[in-house]
Amino acid sequence: MVEKIEVWDTEFFLWLNRLHTPWLDPVMYWATDQFFWIPLYAALFAWIAVKCKTRGILVIVAIAAAVGLADYVASGLMKPFFLRLRPCHTLEIEKWVYVLRGCGGQYGFVSSHASTTFALATSAFLLLRQHLRWVALLFPWAALVAYSRVYVGVHYPLDILAGAGIGVLCAFMLVLLRRVLLAYLGRRGVSRL
Repeated sequence: MVEKIEVWDTEFFLWLNRLHTPWLDPVMYWATDQFFWIPLYAALFAWIAVKCKTRGILVIVAIAAAVGLADYVASGLMKPFFLRLRPCHTLEIEKWVYVLRGCGGQYGFVSSHASTTFALATSAFLLLRQHLRWVALLFPWAALVAYSRVYVGVHYPLDILAGAGIGVLCAFMLVLLRRVLLAYLGRRGVSRL
């Protein structure tokens, strides 16, 4: 069963990876660059700080913690555990893989890009949807970043799906932890942050 899933995942990857076009290459080149999105993060956190004032500190901490946890689970736990080679490092298919940027590290299951972007999108949505209507647009952004990893040849589709799932799960866990912490502080008479 696992072998069939891997075959399907490889075939689907090769099909998606072959969809590259010259006009889309620059878009995906920048979409996959983690540093390209720093202004987005800064703008989001600045908006939270201005809009939510003191309470915003705990919101920012919760979002950052969700992203950090997702990155740790993806890169620190899962990649070393599964040791699944990236498609661009897999000898059987590497000659058919379109690699736009460098190949990156040796192992790719699960995608850190997918886990961290979906952790950010989910936690921001859960915490800010009443205050910021467009926060749901972070999900298409996360999907673009995640898909770009297949486009540039460094992740299989299942790497992306599993990474996105980890990001969503980490976000839910951190938002729940924040609620528990706020309830505890409220019972102790500490003013809500």
